[in-house]
Amino acid sequence: MSDEPLDLDRHRGMSEQKAVDLRRALAEAESHAQELRQRQAALEGHLLANAAVSWPEAAAKARYLLNLYAASLSEHDTRHRELIASVLADFSRLSGED
Repeated sequence: MSDEPLDLDRHRGMSEQKAVDLRRALAEAESHAQELRQRQAALEGHLLANAAVSWPEAAAKARYLLNLYAASLSEHDTRHRELIASVLADFSRLSGED
């Protein structure tokens, strides 16, 4: 008997291996999504708990909210997308980021 682990992937057929790969990819994606939700919750808690002390900090909060809103828009809502892009460009220009 060998102490080395058995590579079960080598013994699977192509369709079984594809199914395993898909399950692994889904599990990894779900893990990343959960980590993202946790980081977003921590960020939002920080944004709620701390008042902005300058215009750039207030603009950073507004950027975050505008990006969340933009992500929820349908692809056909070009008017709101253009407005958001315009406001974000204004923030960049006024803060000297251009």
